[in-house]
Amino acid sequence: MKLLVLGGTGRVGREIVAQGVARGHGVTVQSRGAGPNGLSTSVTMVRADPGDPETLTGAVAGQDAVIYALGFRGRGEVSFFSKTTKALLAAMHSSGVRRLIAITGVGAGDTKGHGGFVYDHLIYPLFTKNLYADKDRQEALIRASGLDWTILRPAPFKTRPGNEPFHTLTAVAPGTRLSSVTPAEVASLALDCAERGLHQHQAVFFGHGVAA
Repeated sequence: MKLLVLGGTGRVGREIVAQGVARGHGVTVQSRGAGPNGLSTSVTMVRADPGDPETLTGAVAGQDAVIYALGFRGRGEVSFFSKTTKALLAAMHSSGVRRLIAITGVGAGDTKGHGGFVYDHLIYPLFTKNLYADKDRQEALIRASGLDWTILRPAPFKTRPGNEPFHTLTAVAPGTRLSSVTPAEVASLALDCAERGLHQHQAVFFGHGVAA
């Protein structure tokens, strides 16, 4: 496949790029700069502003799927995710590319309150609450886009796989608690969705923990 990865130089994005190359795909990475940033030499780097649909259109054109893995750090009011998603959706419609896999996270939609005690009571209220308010806006834009989308909501990131079972959920029941997932596991599922058309028009909550 021909895959465009937005945020391909970030923690999760690098895993997506590495695994995508290992699976034999042609991977293009959107970057604000022009350097490879330590990525595989087989990767195509394209300079594009993720908030500008005009520069994104050239990167999107000719791709089979786009994986959105952009990240943002900040504790104030956030509009980064909704702004860049608006630009991406416009570029995809303009280019005729329909398959989108967007990585948001635990705290978006009905996953709020299901990330484990530390995340739900410390990390979310103190550090990520405003991020997820905008990720909710982002998800609403994606759902209304008319594209063949999948939203991936990973559990809190950990460096090693959790000891608890791994769950992939399209509905979140009371009592569900998914508290760990690795960037490599996120990348693997994102690529599976791109390759096999899994979970179209679904939001997927996944990671290690307890599913009620």
